[in-house]
Amino acid sequence: MPKILEWNGYKFFFFSNEGWPRDPRHVHVRKGEKSVKFWLDPFVSVAGSFDLSSSELGQLEHVVEQNLEMMRGCWDDHFRR
Repeated sequence: MPKILEWNGYKFFFFSNEGWPRDPRHVHVRKGEKSVKFWLDPFVSVAGSFDLSSSELGQLEHVVEQNLEMMRGCWDDHFRR
């Protein structure tokens, strides 16, 4: 489970085993019991969330957008090994 970023206690990561066929590029975010999955392509969007307020989702989406190219690069580097 490669962690690619930590921000205000939220961990941004993806799973090494993303299933087969593999889901498109995305990132999971977790803090305690709260979690969200963001699609990274063709633009950042929420795939599903649990126990996060709309304010938290907006902040996290902004963090993903600000780090989008880095997150896409980490995904590509990991899964193209």
